[in-house]
Amino acid sequence: MNAATRATPSAAGLTETTHVERASVSRGRVVVADDHVLVREGVISLLQRSGFEVVGQAGDAAQLLDLVGEHRPDLVIIDIRMPPTYRTEGLTAAHRIRQEFSDIGIVLLSAYVEINDAMELLASCERVGYLLKSRVTDVNEFIDTLGRIMKGGSVVDPSLVMELLNARRRNDPLAVLSDREREVLALMAEGKSNIGIARALWVTETTVQKHVQHILAKLGLAASSDDHRRVLAVVTWLKAASAK
Repeated sequence: MNAATRATPSAAGLTETTHVERASVSRGRVVVADDHVLVREGVISLLQRSGFEVVGQAGDAAQLLDLVGEHRPDLVIIDIRMPPTYRTEGLTAAHRIRQEFSDIGIVLLSAYVEINDAMELLASCERVGYLLKSRVTDVNEFIDTLGRIMKGGSVVDPSLVMELLNARRRNDPLAVLSDREREVLALMAEGKSNIGIARALWVTETTVQKHVQHILAKLGLAASSDDHRRVLAVVTWLKAASAK
């Protein structure tokens, strides 16, 4: 059955009542890997209706790697747990894709929080995201997130962010930051813009801009584009959060 014509709702929480206009120009080429057919077809249908070109779909890691090698997509959306053991086959494939094709965006779309296994991938590169299926409820936000990742951004699910924030850490490179600056950096890790952070913290956008500049300066990030420096700041936060 053609995935483009299906109206199957995704188990990721994306409802079929949300209307997304088909874009006239492709947003990017995508490969989707998930062993659950309903989830996979639901995500594919949403992507196609949102203007993405789905060039392949896979039910296991081996198929995923073959498709990526054949099509060189702009983005891959991967379930962490796939056959045959349903442990970290998807994550292992994501690491291999990152090593061989560093320009391909990677989104881990999982039903589970796999902190220890996923942190190396999240903390070592750009163009990567980790989203929990149960929390993907806003279609437009999901599509925007995919776009940010393809442009070089790093997006982490808020649940993972909070779990990392609550972990006790030693030799914390973020010790120079104030509590408020840590809050701002955690929201940056979720992929929020300055406006989004301002709304979350009930402060002005100007205040957020000042916090961001202080964060970048305190972390000693060299002058470059603002977007690149923000990614570097998030990577620093992720590395600190994953430290034992």
